[in-house]
Amino acid sequence: MSASEEGQGASEAGLSRQRVVVEAIRLADREGADGLSMRRLAGSLGAGAMSLYRYVASKEELLDAMIDLVFEEIELPPRAADWQSAMRRRAESARQVLARHPWAIGLMESRTSPGPANLRHREAVTACLRTAGFPVVMATHANWLLDSYVYGFALQEANLPGDSAEALSDLAEHVFLPQLPPDEFPYLNESAAALVAAGYDPAGEFAFGLDLVLGALERLRASAE
Repeated sequence: MSASEEGQGASEAGLSRQRVVVEAIRLADREGADGLSMRRLAGSLGAGAMSLYRYVASKEELLDAMIDLVFEEIELPPRAADWQSAMRRRAESARQVLARHPWAIGLMESRTSPGPANLRHREAVTACLRTAGFPVVMATHANWLLDSYVYGFALQEANLPGDSAEALSDLAEHVFLPQLPPDEFPYLNESAAALVAAGYDPAGEFAFGLDLVLGALERLRASAE
């Protein structure tokens, strides 16, 4: 046996399903899910591509397992809290998790074979809404609306051209404002100038929008009593 084969054998001896999935997430965090392949993953693990199929039967099964670990990172709605506080904490946690794993945003609702963490998460969210008094259909509406808001915000946030309030302010002042002649775009020019002067931080938009969503849902819940 050659030295390279011995090294590969030693690496494969340390493989496990957990290690394969965690490494796949690390690669996707760096390069996106589209850049993930079984061959690429095997190379990162120092293993033969075929050896991975002992742990995951296909890329789809791998993605199922990856998304399940992402769901495991999201805080479940606390049982003791009122429903709005519980949903707020869960939404804020989901936003933070998706900021770490932006590749997962478009895959969270796509799995037809959800794993245990995925199912526990959905059970906990549904239980929170149902015990708060939401009828079944209204609880479904609430769940869809909250998830759409969180995923949509996470997607928008992941594609912002700057990663801090300072960077975005600098872009607004030196890149966007020069493209907004006041006579042609008076309101956009006014808004951009005012936001730069105020040191506007778009990170606050998540809480603002979430409060509106939760407030609207509370009025619907109360009307169902």
